[in-house]
Amino acid sequence: MHRTNSRIFVTGSADGLGRAAALSLLSAGHEVVVHARNQERAAVLAPLLEQGAGIVVGDFTDRDAVRRIAEELNDAEPLDAVIHNAGVWSGPAVMPVNIIAPYLLTALLRGPRRLVYLSSGSHFDGHPHSSSSLAGIDWRGEHPGSYADSKLFVTALAAAVARLRPGVPSNAVDPGWVPTRMGGPHAPDDLELGHRTQEWLATSGEPPALTSGGYWYHRRQQPPHRAVHDRAFQDRLLQALARETGAEL
Repeated sequence: MHRTNSRIFVTGSADGLGRAAALSLLSAGHEVVVHARNQERAAVLAPLLEQGAGIVVGDFTDRDAVRRIAEELNDAEPLDAVIHNAGVWSGPAVMPVNIIAPYLLTALLRGPRRLVYLSSGSHFDGHPHSSSSLAGIDWRGEHPGSYADSKLFVTALAAAVARLRPGVPSNAVDPGWVPTRMGGPHAPDDLELGHRTQEWLATSGEPPALTSGGYWYHRRQQPPHRAVHDRAFQDRLLQALARETGAEL
């Protein structure tokens, strides 16, 4: 039976959707571990720490930092869920932060019972069959990939994990275009609705929240890009990620 209070790790929780999700989960009585990329960003999380949140600090563009975070979490109490929220819009950090780090954490963390990955409607503009898009899976950012490709990849990762780990609900969420630092002040979608679905998937005992392999928008499943459930594409993606990280699922 699912516990009333869950232990949940929320990446990229210094602001925006990650912070909103962490605050909401804390208010609901869950145990939350927040994440910031450096000590300066961690300082803004003091109000959450005062409410009882734990914290890990590490830059997702640094492979060793991601491994340290995984080790730190594995040495603590088991996680019930991970919300892979951290994301960037452009530049050489797009692939490391949006897909490589979530993959490596998925490979290294022991025993999360549920996995939630932040996708985007932009994933429909990704290029699954372009060799150059997979070449963007590079920690160093020497071949910066596009935001759309990174979100297609993380959506496919969620589906691949659902296939490979049938006992672990794994889902992708499109939070909508919301007014965060990334989305901008004039984004048209609702910030509150933007974080509710991932919280629900991470904690709810309702049967729909316990399904796996879905692509969700405001608690409704939507059909994703057709490549997301293409096993051949999933396998090519996982192979590229394993080569880059040195870790296999």
